[in-house]
Amino acid sequence: MRRKLVIKVLSGFTDPERTAQAFTVASTAVAAGVEVSLWLTSDASDFALPGKAEDFSLPHAAPLGDLLQTILASGSITLCTQCAQRRGITADQVIPGITIKGAASFVEEIMEDNVQALVY
Repeated sequence: MRRKLVIKVLSGFTDPERTAQAFTVASTAVAAGVEVSLWLTSDASDFALPGKAEDFSLPHAAPLGDLLQTILASGSITLCTQCAQRRGITADQVIPGITIKGAASFVEEIMEDNVQALVY
C-alpha cells in the first residue's frame, strides 16, 4: 500500500527557501504518483489567492505558480480556517479547487494509516 504525504506549509514570502522547498517536495511527490495533500497555513495562506504564487520568486527554483498548479491538478490543497479568517480570506476568493478546513480536519488526515506528515 502506498503512503500518503501531507505537507503543512507555514512559510511564505519572508522565508523563500523553505517555501520553495515545501512546494518542490509536494510537486515532486505528485509527479512520482504519491497522493499529496498540501496545507497552507500562517504566512503560506497568501498562496491560496490568485496571483500570489506567481508573485513569488527565488533564483534557481521552479516557478511557484507552476508547482501550485501541479499539486492542485493531482493532489489537494487546503487553506487553514483560522489563518484565512485572520487574513480576511473567504472561500469565494481562493483559487478554484482549494478548500478551507480547520485543525480537526488536519489531525484526522494525518492520523490515517500510511500517512507521512511534513511541516515546513
